[in-house]
Amino acid sequence: MTDLLRAAGAVVWRGEASRPEVAVVHRPAYDDWTFPKGKLKTGEHVIAAALREVREESGLTITLGRALPPVHYISRGRLKRVDYWSARVAGDAGFTPGEEVDELRWLPPERARELLTYEWDAGLLRALAVAPLETVPLVLVRHATAGSRAEWQGDDARRPLDAGGRAQAAVLATALPAYRPELLVSSPSARCVQTLEPYGAEIRLEPLLSEESQDPQKTPVLVREIAVPAAVCSHGKVLPGLIRALTGKEVTLRKGAFAVLHRAGDQVVSVERYPV
Repeated sequence: MTDLLRAAGAVVWRGEASRPEVAVVHRPAYDDWTFPKGKLKTGEHVIAAALREVREESGLTITLGRALPPVHYISRGRLKRVDYWSARVAGDAGFTPGEEVDELRWLPPERARELLTYEWDAGLLRALAVAPLETVPLVLVRHATAGSRAEWQGDDARRPLDAGGRAQAAVLATALPAYRPELLVSSPSARCVQTLEPYGAEIRLEPLLSEESQDPQKTPVLVREIAVPAAVCSHGKVLPGLIRALTGKEVTLRKGAFAVLHRAGDQVVSVERYPV
């Protein structure tokens, strides 16, 4: 639906996962209490929008956890969708009251539920409680577009991203900070490496992620043993089997898209898929 309004935000928490406090903001224009959120800018990835809006309204830098159910409602005669995530505080520049948000309160979920204006926000708190808050993200990326394999002359491993792929890689670099990856791992193919490069961190090359050297047993073990927040880039012929081995789910990705696996110990508690 081309007339759909898009917005993004987060239920931000701090403290111990067993006894969290959540951030609730007051908007004077509406005289309501809600969670930080706001509209997407033109061309902005929904995840990047969530990071920006939370930072602008609360002064908080966040790390995203699992996605929460999106909220739909009618705003000025148009359908609006707001995507939300659970999010942990990673940094705090200090709250500054403004015209859009003039107060921020940290409250236990039960007290926040009493203050919130909208029932859909109370539903987000219920969704927050159904799975672990503390998770380790694994971002699995399919490389961005790289022109035609048939038209490329030379070693296919050297086939670079095309103009569209470079644009996709730039957008990906605005979404990856949501997960604060400590490790970037890539197939040695140029198109995979170039997909991760705009994030600006060192990339470890792993032949087991390539089309030629993947192994149905060894490749999943390699990725499963990554214990820190990480982003892994590979190919359309590798990722479906890898994701199936890690989660038991059938997930396909278009070029440039990515899946996020949220892990708590040995358990995958959430599998999400995002376009770029």
